[in-house]
Amino acid sequence: MAADWEEIRRLAADFQRAQFADTVQRLSERNCIEIVAKLVLEKKLDVVHTLDGKEYVTPAQINREVRDELYMQRGRINVVDLQKIINVDLVHVEGRASEIAKSDKSTQLILGQLIDKTYLDRLAEEVNDKLQEAGQVNIAELSKTYDLPGDFLTGELNARLGRVIMGQIDQCNRGVIFTQAFVSRHKARICGLFSAITRPTQINNLLNLYGFQENLLYSVLEELVSSGRLKGSVTGGRQDKAIYVPDIYSKAQSTWVESFLKQNGYLEFEPLTRLGIPDPVNYIKKKFKSSKLLFLKSACVGRTIVDQLEASVEEAINSASWVDLQPMLPSSLSEEDVGILLNEVLRAMNVQSSARLLSTSVVSEKFISGCLALFDDIMQQKAQKEVKNNPVFLITEEDVKQASFLLETSASSRKDKRDDRRKKGTEGSGSVKGGGGGNAREIRIRKTKKKSRREEDSDEETSHTSQGRNKLGDMSFLSVEEIMQVLEKKVCDSSEEMLQELAEQILRPLSKLYQEVVSAAFMSTSSTGAGGSRKKNMKDLQEEINNLYNNIRLFEKGTKLFSDETQATIARHVLKTVCTDVTNVLLSLVAAEHMTSDSSTAITSEIRLKILAKLSDEVKCPLMKLHNSLNGKAIEEFLSCLETSAEECGLLLKKGDKKRERQALFVHRQALLEQLKDAEDPALVLHLTSILLFQNVTHCMLHAPGRCVPHIIGFLQSKIPEDQLKLLSQYQGLVVKQLVVQGHGLEKNSSLGEEDSPVVPDDVESLQKELHSLSRDVKDIILAQKKASE
Repeated sequence: MAADWEEIRRLAADFQRAQFADTVQRLSERNCIEIVAKLVLEKKLDVVHTLDGKEYVTPAQINREVRDELYMQRGRINVVDLQKIINVDLVHVEGRASEIAKSDKSTQLILGQLIDKTYLDRLAEEVNDKLQEAGQVNIAELSKTYDLPGDFLTGELNARLGRVIMGQIDQCNRGVIFTQAFVSRHKARICGLFSAITRPTQINNLLNLYGFQENLLYSVLEELVSSGRLKGSVTGGRQDKAIYVPDIYSKAQSTWVESFLKQNGYLEFEPLTRLGIPDPVNYIKKKFKSSKLLFLKSACVGRTIVDQLEASVEEAINSASWVDLQPMLPSSLSEEDVGILLNEVLRAMNVQSSARLLSTSVVSEKFISGCLALFDDIMQQKAQKEVKNNPVFLITEEDVKQASFLLETSASSRKDKRDDRRKKGTEGSGSVKGGGGGNAREIRIRKTKKKSRREEDSDEETSHTSQGRNKLGDMSFLSVEEIMQVLEKKVCDSSEEMLQELAEQILRPLSKLYQEVVSAAFMSTSSTGAGGSRKKNMKDLQEEINNLYNNIRLFEKGTKLFSDETQATIARHVLKTVCTDVTNVLLSLVAAEHMTSDSSTAITSEIRLKILAKLSDEVKCPLMKLHNSLNGKAIEEFLSCLETSAEECGLLLKKGDKKRERQALFVHRQALLEQLKDAEDPALVLHLTSILLFQNVTHCMLHAPGRCVPHIIGFLQSKIPEDQLKLLSQYQGLVVKQLVVQGHGLEKNSSLGEEDSPVVPDDVESLQKELHSLSRDVKDIILAQKKASE
């Protein structure tokens, strides 16, 4: 112990000497700063220089001061404020704050702020006080109030639910916290409100009216409906158009719909919409799944009405009479719905070929045929009178054909279009020459070349021929009113509207029949006519030869678009048909000029040889070559022989110009269109459609046999839309199947060498129905284009 005190005394003496001794070497402030900087650079000293440059602070001191300031600020402080307090660079403060947040789980760095657990606990207590007072709190509003991120705040509050915060979070909207008492209170209000509802009500209106919380309302309402506490349903989900429909209203609605359909046999969509059914069509389809209802534009019709209509139509067809279906139809149906209903009934019965629809009446074809027969005597008397009183009708048979009438109609329409364009051009120019006021027109005089005598004669003949054709084309049999007077005798108990529609239906067939009767009456009269009439017939024959010659040239142009084998098949067909016709006409002309025998007899191959045998060698030689070329395989050879023969016979074959070719194409197409409209045989429909499509695509006429239809469809494969090609191929398969079925039981199958199986009537009937349903679509490929062009 004495030694220790001795040591202490010695140290005290040394210290005293050191204090009173003079300093040998002193360091300046600058030297100290440089020494500290060197030590920091060599990482032997870890200190931070303050912003005022007066002090050095160690990281540990910064940590201690940060924690002290966080405590002083009650658990939340901004890093920028810390930097001002500690008086060091912000980078060092942020680094120390991040280290504290990482090392201490109770402290977090959020949006540049240090927040510890004590602050969050106090915040949760404040939120709980608000929750107990209001019943619910919105985290979005709390985020604005406390200036904290919503996700961070949601997580911290969820962690304290049931411990600090006495409430629960909404599972559908996790941004809302509410108490059980609040939920119970709202549940009672919602249950009472919706229990009192007796008609469909929009939920959005109730939200605005009673101030319910939207998500809570939908959650509670779904719970009450699923548990059976509320008898009703919610439609429209959780959208603005959500509607609550009570069961009592749905039952009354369903009862009304069922009773109305049962009593009346139909349902209108508009009354159902007024009843509160937003989608009547789907509602009816779901409710009456097993019922076969026919849906129209504004209503649907039950099977009872359809059965009544079918029975009446069937009775009218079987009795060859007519029936007015208006009394059987609901009075509230529109004209469009009535048309759809009746057309659907006729289509389902597959009686379009045996009955015809006139507004609301169905007339059998046998009845119409009987109506046409009423006019036979009147037609004969009127035809004889016309032929006797109008000698202008004494022209050739060719004038009766429809081609000339179609050409004249086309020319008239083109002229009208040119007039319209000229008028528009005159009106658009804004200037009127001449002194005639607003209606004055500028008159232009065109110099014309003086015609020769031969051209004047030709124009005069053309004028007379055109006049005769126009008169024959415009010739009418009876007016609609006159036809109605005749029909009153047979259809005495019908309305005036039905009589008028029937008269309009048979007006065109009567006109065609009348023209044929007039033509027959003229032919019987012209057989004893004078030499002048015969001379006119010769000129017409020459014109006919020229027309046929140009048609053959156009047919040859279309034939060259196929392969060699198909070309040969089509060429043989043209030689046997059109080429044979022009040869017969030429021989008729030669026979009329060189022979006294009757040349109007139908000419066969044997008769051609007999006529040729009576001719002189000079004419006989080229005509014999022409006759032999009909048995060849080349159209070019026939045309060469035809030109030589015509030259020997004194005829000049005129090659048509572009205008005449366009007219020929137009006439040929119109003739095919008329045939297609009236065609019922599926094979003929397919044949005409494929030829018309070929002409539309290539602008070339085609005269091909039926067995070349597959080759034509194959040519069109890449030139028509895919849907049209698919329809044609499907229809072709059905036509081939029909031809095979029709041949069953008659002969052996040549390809298989087996006996044909017996025909099943149901298969034949289904095949015919399928063909009939597709025929309209196949025709529309062409006819729809014609309507669109018109």
